[in-house]
Amino acid sequence: MSLDQRDCILPDWPAPPSVRSLITTRAGGISQGCHASLNLGKSVGDDPVAVEENRRRVVNLIGATPRWMSQVHGIEVANLDKIRPDAAISADAAVSRRRRSVCTVMMADCLSLLLCDRDGTTVAAAHAGWRGLAAGVLEAAIASMHVPPENLLAYMGPAIGAEAFEVGAEVRQRFLAAARPAEQLPVSAAFVPKADAGDANKPSDDAVRTKWHANIYALAETRLLRAGLRPSAVYGGGLCTFSDSERFFSHRRGIHQGQSSGRMAAMIWLD
Repeated sequence: MSLDQRDCILPDWPAPPSVRSLITTRAGGISQGCHASLNLGKSVGDDPVAVEENRRRVVNLIGATPRWMSQVHGIEVANLDKIRPDAAISADAAVSRRRRSVCTVMMADCLSLLLCDRDGTTVAAAHAGWRGLAAGVLEAAIASMHVPPENLLAYMGPAIGAEAFEVGAEVRQRFLAAARPAEQLPVSAAFVPKADAGDANKPSDDAVRTKWHANIYALAETRLLRAGLRPSAVYGGGLCTFSDSERFFSHRRGIHQGQSSGRMAAMIWLD
C-alpha cells in the first residue's frame, strides 16, 4: 500500500499553476492504535519506525521533501531559502520562493493556513492555534512574503470546529482587546457563550461568563483582512478535526479519550 492523493485534501482555490498544495488526513499510513494511520508527528508517542515510513510516503507522493519544523505556538517565520536543508527549524510559519522547497506545518486541531501570491512566485504556510493567532503569526507570515497583501490568496485547512472549541473568558477578552474598531463586531460574533444547561444560578451576563465556543476560522479571517487580503481571496474552512474522527486527528479529542493523537501536515510549494 502507498499514500494516494485520494487520502489527502487537495485545496480548492485558484492558486496559479506553479503552486502546489496538499493536506494530509489520518489515512494512508502504517501507524496503529490512536495514531492510525498516517501520523507524521515524532513527539506524540508513536513508533518511530512507523513515523519514518509515513513521512517517506509523503515524500514519494509529492516528489519533494517537506521541511518539518518544531512548532511552539509562536510567531517565528522560517525563510526556507536561507536555511540549510539539514538544519533543525523551530518556528510556526515558513516562507519560500524556491522550487520544490516545501513549506510544511503540522496540526491536530490548530488551524493550518496556506498562502501564495497570484503570480505564483512566493508561498508560505502558518500554524495557528489560538495563541499564535492572537500573537500575530498570520500577520508575520504575510509580512515575510514581501508581496502586496491584496495580491495574496489564502486557504484555511481543517481545524477544530466552534462547537468543540471551548475556551475561557480570558481568551475571548484577549481577541476583543486587540480588535480594531471595525473588527469588534466580527470578533465578538466569533465567540458564542457556552450553554448553561438550564441552570438558573449560572450567570447570563457576557461580562461574567467563564466559557465560550470560539470560531477559529472567523478569527483567522478577521486577521487576514486586517493584514490587507481581499475578502474574496480567503478560501477553505469549515472542516472540524474534533468531530470527524474517521478523517482527522484531534489533540482535544485525544485528551477527552485519555490517549495521544497523531499529527497531520499542510504543505505548499512551487513546482
